Amino acid sequence: MEKGALLNERYVLVKPLGSGGMAHVWLGRDELLNRTVAIKILREEYTRKPDFQERFRHEAQAIARLSHPNLVTVYDFGVDDGRYFMVMEYIEGEDLKTFLRRARPQPLETWLDIAIQVCEGLGLAHRAGLVHCDIKPQNILLAPDLLAKIADFGIARAMVAKGLVLDRTQTQPLEEDTVWGSPQYVSPEQAAGDALTPASDIYSTGVMLFEMLTGRPPFPGKDPRTLILQHQHEPAPSPRLINPDIPEELEAVVLRAMAKSPAERYRNGDQMARVLKALLADSAAPLPDASPTADFPVVAEEPGIDWKAVGLGFASLISAGGLIPLWVYVYFLYNPPGR
Repeated sequence: MEKGALLNERYVLVKPLGSGGMAHVWLGRDELLNRTVAIKILREEYTRKPDFQERFRHEAQAIARLSHPNLVTVYDFGVDDGRYFMVMEYIEGEDLKTFLRRARPQPLETWLDIAIQVCEGLGLAHRAGLVHCDIKPQNILLAPDLLAKIADFGIARAMVAKGLVLDRTQTQPLEEDTVWGSPQYVSPEQAAGDALTPASDIYSTGVMLFEMLTGRPPFPGKDPRTLILQHQHEPAPSPRLINPDIPEELEAVVLRAMAKSPAERYRNGDQMARVLKALLADSAAPLPDASPTADFPVVAEEPGIDWKAVGLGFASLISAGGLIPLWVYVYFLYNPPGR
C-alpha cells in the first residue's frame, strides 16, 4: 500500500504508523465522516487463508459491539481488492512500552491506575466471551492524560483460533512480535498450546504490572524459547526484591495474577480490577497527622480552681504530717515525763 491509497472509496491512507508480524498500521482519514482514524491492514500471507478471514471478520464484528473507555473502538471492517483491514479510533499518544522506557520513575498510583484501566477494559471483553490472547505494553495505548486503551483484540483472537500463536513446530529462531506474539508476556497455557480463558489475559496483565512496578520483565531469558520455558516452569520472582518500595499487598496481587495454574489466578479482568482499586484507595489515603492541632484540638478551659496545685499541696501536707510521730518520740526520749 502507498500513501494516498483509497480503501473502499472511503478511507485514505495518510502515513504509516508502524508494522508488526501480522499487520501494517496507517494513519488514515475517513472521507465520509471527516475524521482521523487508524487503519490496520493484514499482511498478505494471512489474507490467503479463508478460515482466518472468516474468524477475523467475526471477531472484528464482536469487538465493534463493545463500548468501553479502555478499549480502542472499532469503527469498520472491510475488504478491498483482497486486502483485509480494520478501521479504529486513532489515539494520539504512545504505547505503554514507550511510556515505560521514557517516563520512569512514576508514582505507584500511576501504575496502579493504568493497570486498573486495563483490567476494566478486559473485564467487559471477558463478559462478552472474548479473550485478548496478546496483552503486552505494546498493545496498550496511552493518551496524553494517561487514559489507557487496549488494542488488537481481533487479530490476537483470530490468530489463536487458527493455531498461529506460539507455533511449537516452528524450527527457525523466533523473534519477539512475530505471528505468535511476545514471549515475554505469554501465559503458561498459551505457551503449551492449551485452551485459553480470561485467566490467560490475567497472567499477561500480571507480567505487565510486574514490569511497571520494577522497570523490567520478570524473566530474563535472552531468547524466546528460554522465556517460554521460564513462564511454564519457573515461579515468578518477588517484585519486592527488585523494588522494596512495593507494598506487600500489591506484590501478592502480582504473584497471584502470575500463578502457573489458571485456577489460582483472578478469574477475569473485573475481579482483578476490584482488588487493585482497593489497594489504590488504601495507598491514596492520607497519613494520619500526629500534631495536636490536627487530630486532637485543644479546647480552651474556663478559669477555675487549679486542682493540680491543690493536689500537690495535699501531698506535701501528708508527707510533712508523716514526720510528726517521729518528732513526738524524739521529744519524749530526751524529755521524759516527770523529769
